[in-house]
Amino acid sequence: MSSQYRRGLVVKRYDREYFFPSPKGCVFESEAVLDILRLILSGSPLADVLTIIARLVESQSEGALCTIWLPDDDGKQLRCAAAPSLPGFSTQMGPTLIGPKGASCGTAAYRKEPVYVTDILEDSLWDDYRDSMSPFGIRSVWSRPLFSNEGKILGTFAILHREVRSPDANEVELIEHASQIAGIAIERYLREQELGHERNRLRLLLEIANSMTSKLDLQGLVEALSTNLLGVTRCDFCALLLPDADSKQLRVTVLYNPQARGSIEEGTIVPINGSICGKAFRTGKTQHINCLEDVRHDPESFGNAEGQRFFERVLVEGLESSCDVPLVGRSGPVGVLAAISRSQNAFAKEDVAFLEQVAGQLAIAVENALEYEKVIRGRDEETKQRRYLEEEIRGEFKTIVGDSPALKVALDLVSVVAPTDSSVLIQGETGTGKELVARAIHNLSGRRDGPFIKLNCAAIPLGLLESELFGHERGAFTGAIAQKVGRFELANKGTLFLDEVGDIPLELQAKLLRVLQEQEFERLGSNRTHKVDVRLVAATHRDLAAMVNQGTFRQDLYYRLKVFPIQVPTLRQRSEDIPKLVWHFTTLSARKMNKKIHEIPPETMDALVRYRWPGNIRELQNFIERAVILSPHSVLRAPISEMEGLRAHKEPRAEITGLANMERDHILDALEACNWVVGGQHGAANRLEMKRTSLVYRMKKLGINRPASSAQKNTIDGLASPE
Repeated sequence: MSSQYRRGLVVKRYDREYFFPSPKGCVFESEAVLDILRLILSGSPLADVLTIIARLVESQSEGALCTIWLPDDDGKQLRCAAAPSLPGFSTQMGPTLIGPKGASCGTAAYRKEPVYVTDILEDSLWDDYRDSMSPFGIRSVWSRPLFSNEGKILGTFAILHREVRSPDANEVELIEHASQIAGIAIERYLREQELGHERNRLRLLLEIANSMTSKLDLQGLVEALSTNLLGVTRCDFCALLLPDADSKQLRVTVLYNPQARGSIEEGTIVPINGSICGKAFRTGKTQHINCLEDVRHDPESFGNAEGQRFFERVLVEGLESSCDVPLVGRSGPVGVLAAISRSQNAFAKEDVAFLEQVAGQLAIAVENALEYEKVIRGRDEETKQRRYLEEEIRGEFKTIVGDSPALKVALDLVSVVAPTDSSVLIQGETGTGKELVARAIHNLSGRRDGPFIKLNCAAIPLGLLESELFGHERGAFTGAIAQKVGRFELANKGTLFLDEVGDIPLELQAKLLRVLQEQEFERLGSNRTHKVDVRLVAATHRDLAAMVNQGTFRQDLYYRLKVFPIQVPTLRQRSEDIPKLVWHFTTLSARKMNKKIHEIPPETMDALVRYRWPGNIRELQNFIERAVILSPHSVLRAPISEMEGLRAHKEPRAEITGLANMERDHILDALEACNWVVGGQHGAANRLEMKRTSLVYRMKKLGINRPASSAQKNTIDGLASPE
């Protein structure tokens, strides 16, 4: 009969139609059904909706007690979700097994048909559950299974009575219609749960995608995965397995294992040839195993001796099914994502598909993290190597004294460029130790066993410089009475150091450029070409860029020399090294003169630190030698008055090499003029027309420190402070 001729309520549930009649004395009023449907649509808690359905049914049938049962996640058992008129029922009954002897509800779910038991004391279906039910005085139980639209078991609906009886037609209809409403509520709840689960999965994929950029380190990536995977994967144990360089196997990084049993833990080594994870890694294909016991003797899984030993650990951990997905990067598998459960058949097709999506994103993130760690390790190794080379420099050249930031920058550059064959241009004022830096570059290079040949271009007469560089044949010019080998030829397989390269005449620069580019030359008076393998290290105190602009130095030669520039700091830029240098030169000079100097007066050291040293280290060394000569006893007597005279008649400064140096010198002048007082009316900040805090900041940035031997010890992070 068409529904339009029947009294009641028609409800469409997805693609199916349900009719809830309301004849006199029968089943539910339409308004009551509508109220329940409104609760379902509004998203009320499932437990509340099921309780209301059960009470509605109880109100329609005298003596009826209603219960509604839902399956566990594994689908093996039913648990009571609603029993409003039976306090303590859910706890007392516990789970009911879905099977042929599962009382009324478990058997109905197993048979997928209604099971009406007239007397539970007589029916064998209740043999295992009769004692649990007896405290409630129940004698008859009528149960009907609940199905989803796709035919999946959603649970069971049951009516219980405390008397022996069978249901009549109206009661059967009541159970049927109540089951339909309960099925609607449960299925909607499950679909909402599934949608929420899917949203969480999509959010996780987004999190992993973000991790590829925000979590470059592997530890950060693992923490992000541990936080998010647990909420969206239906497994008991999840791990990331990456190749272990030492064992050549896979190493476990546990993402979560809340019920760990200690058999498989963080750092466990998993055999590549003897495990499901190893098979996924070897083949690059997902391994979905519903029952691990089924593949226990599979030769590609656990079939070998090593695999059998590992399978025993799997058993101890209680793991029964798994989904192992390879992380395939640009060059092949980089690891495995393992999701494992302590129950069989834990992963549906949609779970496997999602894990494969996760693995696709995770593979990129892991590959990036591994590359990042490789770069970090390389950087750390480079840092160690640089420190080692720096120590070699200090060990090889005892005269490189000091540990100021300015000197350290130069030494770091030396350690970087030394292993290469690139040309180096060393710049700095006269007397700063450019030759020592050049020797350090040679001794730390692959040419250390070759010759180190030096030539001071400023010390050779212009007419003889070409001969010194390239050599000459006998009779090449007046006075050439014998063949001469030039410096380039002597430096073959080694290093040629050209000091004061800015003094090379313009007409000779073109020939020098050709040798640097082609590594070949001709001696004066000869047309025979000589091939050489020479590394050039040049030095100058001149501003070559300015000379290029003035047309006194070739631009192409300038760029050829300036492949790797190193600026050697002046002594005034590393004033914190002056005390060490003073003691160093004092010790050397005293040893040569058979003297013993044990004390340097603080006022002397303070004066030495304050002095500008226009001649740099060379001037300091000569000054200390003179002071040692003038010292009759163990106390250094330095002619400080000479320095005061020089201070009053300062020599013109060398070319400014940068705005930072100019600013540093200007601040130093102001500090010296104010006796290193920073703040106050008579301080350097007032003199420079700037705030005290700004001056302190600039001093920190430029590495300006108060002289260590000064009587005033007020410091701010090692800087001069206002008095």
